[in-house]
Amino acid sequence: MWLDKAAVISDGDFGKEVTKVEELKMMIRILLIWATTIMFWCVHAQMITLSVQQAASMDRSIGKFQVPPASFNVFFTGGIMITLALYDSLIMKRSGGSKGLTNLQKIGVGLAISIIAMAAAAGTEQKRLKVIRSYKKNRTTTLPLTAFVLFPQFAIMGIAEAFIYSGSLAFFIGQAPRGMKAISNSLFFTTIAFGYFVTTILVNLIKKITPGKDGIPWLASKINDSRLDYFYAVISVLGLINFGVYLVCAKRYKPNSSHGSAKDSDDVNASHDEERARDAEI
Repeated sequence: MWLDKAAVISDGDFGKEVTKVEELKMMIRILLIWATTIMFWCVHAQMITLSVQQAASMDRSIGKFQVPPASFNVFFTGGIMITLALYDSLIMKRSGGSKGLTNLQKIGVGLAISIIAMAAAAGTEQKRLKVIRSYKKNRTTTLPLTAFVLFPQFAIMGIAEAFIYSGSLAFFIGQAPRGMKAISNSLFFTTIAFGYFVTTILVNLIKKITPGKDGIPWLASKINDSRLDYFYAVISVLGLINFGVYLVCAKRYKPNSSHGSAKDSDDVNASHDEERARDAEI
């Protein structure tokens, strides 16, 4: 790599330290993983926007009570909480906390499940469109289809986020070079921001290129005139392609163990020593 020519290893008081160039090379490897997680947040954006609009057009009644459309996100949150609880109790506790999925494996599982969530959303939207076609007389009223058919896509996406969130955050914190630990948290949250930004670009692009003979794009102003199933299918395909790229990047990634978990454990040990010293003084 051309950066190798600029790399210099210098001897310090605490042994050999990698130079800024070496740290830059580490960050480049991390950024390849970072880029492949952006697509997940594109999928996430659909769940908190379009899926809520779907719920608003459907029957949300439980007896005489009408469930607010935005409240369907509780299935999303519930999926996260239940997944983390089951993972902790079934995998981590049984193994004594020493085994489990690696951070890269968690990210991969999250990306894969998010594709399933989008496929499920596309299938549910097709059911909703069938009801719309048979209910043409009044397309503006609440459809005679329970909104709880949206439960699978919300719950599956919650499962996906449980893995991607914990895996990504731990990966960026643990693998960031020693001199760049301060930006590791920011690196994770920028994937969310870029995911929403890419979603905006994708939505505007779909609106421009998809109008058919009737002049209505897949993402129309009225959700009952839209083809969300096509849009969800496109995102599923993009997610599948992104997942393939991720597998290649993850396979070639070389863990930065010497500057990740080892350093973190040194910090923990140092803090314990300080606590013992304070107790001795007291």
